[in-house]
Amino acid sequence: MFKNDFIKVASITPRLKVGNPDYNIKEIISLLQDNQAAIAVFPELSVTAYTCNDLFFQESLLHATKTAIAFLLENNPHPGIVVVGAPLELDGVLYNCAFVIQRQTILGIVPKFYLPNTGEFYEKRWFQSGFNVVKHVQEVSYLNQTVPFGKLLFREEHDELSFGIEVCEDMWAPISPGNILSLNGARIIVNLSASNEVLGKREIRKRAILEHSRRNAGAYVYSSAGVHESSSETVFSGHNLIAQNSELIVETENFNQDSEIIYGDIDLAKIDFARRTNASYRDSMNLYRHDVQHITFSLEKSEDYTFSKKFDRTPFIPKKNILASFEKIAALQENALIKRLNHVRANHVVIGISGGLDSTLALLIACRAFDALALDRKGIIAVTMPGLHTSKKTKINADNLMKHLQVTALDIDINQHVKDHFSLIGHDGVTEDITYENTQARARTMILMNLANTYGGLVLGTGDLSEMALGWCTYNGDQMSMYGINVGIPKTLVRFMITEYANHKFISAVQDTLYDIVATPITPELTSNQKTEEAIGKYEINDFIIHRVLRYGDTADRIQWLLPMVFDLTTKETTHYVSQFFRRFYSQQFKRQATPDGPKILDISVNPRGDLRLPSDIDY
Repeated sequence: MFKNDFIKVASITPRLKVGNPDYNIKEIISLLQDNQAAIAVFPELSVTAYTCNDLFFQESLLHATKTAIAFLLENNPHPGIVVVGAPLELDGVLYNCAFVIQRQTILGIVPKFYLPNTGEFYEKRWFQSGFNVVKHVQEVSYLNQTVPFGKLLFREEHDELSFGIEVCEDMWAPISPGNILSLNGARIIVNLSASNEVLGKREIRKRAILEHSRRNAGAYVYSSAGVHESSSETVFSGHNLIAQNSELIVETENFNQDSEIIYGDIDLAKIDFARRTNASYRDSMNLYRHDVQHITFSLEKSEDYTFSKKFDRTPFIPKKNILASFEKIAALQENALIKRLNHVRANHVVIGISGGLDSTLALLIACRAFDALALDRKGIIAVTMPGLHTSKKTKINADNLMKHLQVTALDIDINQHVKDHFSLIGHDGVTEDITYENTQARARTMILMNLANTYGGLVLGTGDLSEMALGWCTYNGDQMSMYGINVGIPKTLVRFMITEYANHKFISAVQDTLYDIVATPITPELTSNQKTEEAIGKYEINDFIIHRVLRYGDTADRIQWLLPMVFDLTTKETTHYVSQFFRRFYSQQFKRQATPDGPKILDISVNPRGDLRLPSDIDY
């Protein structure tokens, strides 16, 4: 499958018989029947088996290998790219090679460059490194085809897809062929391997593959030999992995007695976006240009695309090592505030408490920071400012939170103040327009700023990353503070953090209130019966879009295609979400330009001085 800059790849470990190419190639063909991948990768020397040892010297094995590959070409059921491993004899010398095949054509043959010859490996007994031969040989004749040979880069005719080949030990070299190929344009590196299993090697191998995908700013598809190799000296486990941009997409379990296929969806647009935004990668491209042959091929686009794994609907929320992830985020926020308090020599902070998610998280962080500094929590001035539409529920939650956290609680009713202001500017005080809303927000900010002067402290901002991305804040109202502690945290992650604080850090009286706050519909309570997600859509969906735009560089069209698959939205709903998001995201940049300091927590942010440097006058 290949569509909309996604490509499905397969890493395959077949059942095989050592020294029996006829059996092995038929097993390979059976695994290609109805295979959904655009690129299917088999292990090193998969046609013969890796552990043939001195059988590689036998003419009978080499002849059987060529016969088996001819049989594959004649009976290849797969329309995409197939990569198999086999020995190649040139002028009486053997090379351990990867054969890249499409239908009946061998697109290219790539020799192994680094041959392991230590410990249990002694490949130099049979094979020669490809380093010297590729200087003199750029094509070979094989089965009546003239085939490119050597350092090859395979490019789809429209350059939407490109890949290069490594063979096993090549990956372990200080500067691998895959590094060079990536810097010369390969988005995916395919590795045919026969990496044996010993205690501890699995994790080392995984780390190496993830690191290659990070350094190459690309994807890595790794296929390894399985348990049916000879166990005379070594044991193989069939440890297969697919990774992209340092993230593990999928890996196999160990020691499967049957043939095994794993599928992974590679996001080619993510790779291009990562390379465009990575200055070190761009610099390296021009430093390490090498002579490689470019092999052009065509690959038919799929009508439909079925993803092998469901998209994570809440990508900002940790799914593994949950407690450790919470602790890390908490430490980042808490220590950021500790540093700022120490720097400005403040022993007071002022926070507006609404009974909602964001102000709750800011208050929890302040309490933890004060505890770490051995400061009295009474130095936290928590202020509720009930207004024209403050609900009883949120007011009770705010009061309970302040009471049980034992901070200084102030209650300042802003109703008359807001009405007086309406009178000053000639507003009727009834029409619930933007002025009606923003007057309340700015009144609260003015009170907080003046209280900060009164107490010699700083105003701790509460607005989160999602609100800043969408511009769902009042300019010089809740958009403004003296330090924005939540500006690096999306709304879905705010919920997660409050829940984990409740689970692990605060007493039961606080827990109950925190759980109730998490369950309460989000609202700024600036108009009658106002609910934020009715106005701007569900934060879960908006956060997913933020994730796709800032991490993957996705276009509106691509998000329009993805959303229905992730959230079961109708075409109308999807169009609304996408158009609204991009309209707000670009039109509200002027608010982000004036964002106060605040710590970056994730790998993305909307900080105008760091990650997101956009002009305020974008026409979208």
